[in-house]
Order: sequence, then C-alpha cells, then structure tokens
Amino acid sequence: MRKTMTGHKAVAEAMRQIEPHVVAVYPITPQSEIAEYYAEYVHDGIVRTELVAVESEHSAMSACVGAAAAGARVMTATASQGLALMVEILYIAASMRLPIVMALANRALSGPINIHCDHSDAYLARDAGAVQIFTESAQEAYDYTLIAQRIAEHKDVRLPVIVNLDGFTLTHSVQVVEPLEDARAKGYVGDFSPNYPLLDVDHPSTWGPFAMPDYYFELKRGQQAGIEAVPPVFLAAQKDYAELAGRPYEGFLEPYRLEDAERALVVMGSTAGSAKETVDALRADGEKVGLLKVRLYRPFPYTAIADALAHVDRVAVLDRALSFGTYGALYSDVATALLHRERKPILMNYIYGLGGRDTTPQQLDQVLREMKSGDPDQGLRYIGLRE
Repeated sequence: MRKTMTGHKAVAEAMRQIEPHVVAVYPITPQSEIAEYYAEYVHDGIVRTELVAVESEHSAMSACVGAAAAGARVMTATASQGLALMVEILYIAASMRLPIVMALANRALSGPINIHCDHSDAYLARDAGAVQIFTESAQEAYDYTLIAQRIAEHKDVRLPVIVNLDGFTLTHSVQVVEPLEDARAKGYVGDFSPNYPLLDVDHPSTWGPFAMPDYYFELKRGQQAGIEAVPPVFLAAQKDYAELAGRPYEGFLEPYRLEDAERALVVMGSTAGSAKETVDALRADGEKVGLLKVRLYRPFPYTAIADALAHVDRVAVLDRALSFGTYGALYSDVATALLHRERKPILMNYIYGLGGRDTTPQQLDQVLREMKSGDPDQGLRYIGLRE
C-alpha cells in the first residue's frame, strides 16, 4: 500500500518491521526524527526493542558494540558531528565484525557549523571498514534499510552497514513510499543468529583483546575478507528483495540512458533525481548524455564502474564534499577503477552542493554541455560557487 512519508519516517518504518533487540541513539539534526519515531513505537508497545538514550554518539555506538557482542540485533542512526564523535567506535565495531545497521542522515561537517546536506560525514567514515550504501529517495532509504540488515548479518560479512540518505532533501521531504507488509518484511530479514555471543556462558569467548604485532596484521586481513565478501551478498540480497517488492533493483550501480552516451555524470544520493531530469531534457535535444548512479560506495565496485563507463568519451564525477589537498573521494575511486583500462574516458571532477546548496537541473545541463570541450587538466571544478 502506498503511503506518503518523509525519509525519516520511511527509515523508522523499516526499523519497526526489523524490530531490533536494541536501538542506542542520540539526537542530532537532521537525524533526530528517526529516533523520535522509533521512541514512539517503543513507548506505545508496538515493538519490544530496548531503546537506549545515551549522552553522546560516542556512547551510542559503544552501547551498540556491547549489545551486538552480547548477541543482540542492533541498529542506530546519526549525522554529521555525531558520526565524527562516533567514528572511533565505528572502527572498533567493524574490527569486531559486528553487524550493526546505521542510518546516516548526511550533513556537512563543521566548521563553520552547518546543519544541511553534503557527504563529508560519509566520506569521513569511508575507511572505517563499514559497508556504505547511498540512496536517492525515501523509497530507496526504506528498501535498503531492510536490505542492509541481510547484508550485515550474512555469515561471510558480519560488518556494520551504513545507509546514507541526504539530510533535509530526503529526511524531511514527503514522498510516496510503498512499504512491504510487516510479515513479508520480517520474513525477508529473517531471524538473527549471533556469532560467539558473550552471553553464551557455555561457550566463553574473548572480544576486543589487545593485539600485538604478531597478530594485528592477520586480524585486519580477516576484516578485509569480510568486506571482500560483500559484493555477491549485496547482489543476492538485492535480487531477493527486488523479486519480493517488485522494484527494479539490480547491481551496485544504476545506469540511466547510458547505453550510447558520449558524455556522462557520475553521482551519489538524491542529486541523481535532478540529473535524470537533465539527461532527459538534453536527450530530447539530441545530445547523447547519460548518468551513472553509485549505490554501493564501500566496498567500491571498481570493475562494474569501469565496465559501465568503458564506451563513454567524457565523464564528470560529482563529489558532494571536498577532500582538501586532493581530488574528490568519489572521483579518485572512479579514476582508480579506470586506471588499467586501455580505453578510458576523459575525467573531470566537480564539487557541488556543499552545506546544502541547491544544485539545479540547469546547472547540471551546463556541466554536460561544457564537457564537450572542457580542459581535463583544469583540476577541481565547482558547481554554483561564487568565486
């Protein structure tokens, strides 16, 4: 049944259907309403979750780690500085192979303080060892919250999974969402079977021991094996969900009118919606342009990216965050993906939308038009910036 709801509500609905044992959370704009909606479910007895209201995001992830190690199914949510405070423990959660699912309402990192969207918080955590998925709409935020649970808890993965949704653009805007029936959602996610739970006193285990040089390297290689296991698990979980929900989810990427494109944009998040409108308008004018939307950001789908862009002449990679002193993080990954291909497109890197600044279809139109003859050696370019 179709409903109108914000991205906040969509994520909270998916969480309600998953009904984790523990949700540990601290409020921060623009994530707070996810916690507020879920707190209402707990208060009204709709879910049997233990909601832990802590004094900081650092404590929220610490509580998640303790609960997950004890054998509980655990979820949380945060944004911006909250993730920055939490990231120390996120590294620990990943190293302990704990399947914690987290909604990240993308918001600019300070300073100066700003409560609106960009992807600097997600980029901060890109090397933490957590899986990262980006969503374009409230529908995708709902769907991939359910899918994330399957990925996180798979026996070969057992890692935190972050579901990114653009702050305010998705969290606060009302969209049409078609959630699954509760029984079907619960059936899709399935029951949780923890690995080596601390509360299993008949089979004692040690969590978080000190690792000397003679063991640390091998432990990190084991963690790498978990992230390397993600792609086939992601595809299988996505395929099962697409068949259940009847939505056309397939692959780490979403190509849009890319099959014969000579120029293309690469983008993540809600801006893909505006980019699709721009591509459609330019196609109507006879311009061979297209779009590649990245769904799975970590682990990065290098081969899929290279294959999708192999025939394109020029590509503009759009980063919604600055990586100071170098190119954008998404651009660097795309460039690496294409590094060893004999035939590769000319790449350009555009920084856009920092601090929530609007990026319009007209501006994206200008990018696609200037790509025809733009100098690839110009370095960073900016969209909508007053120089």
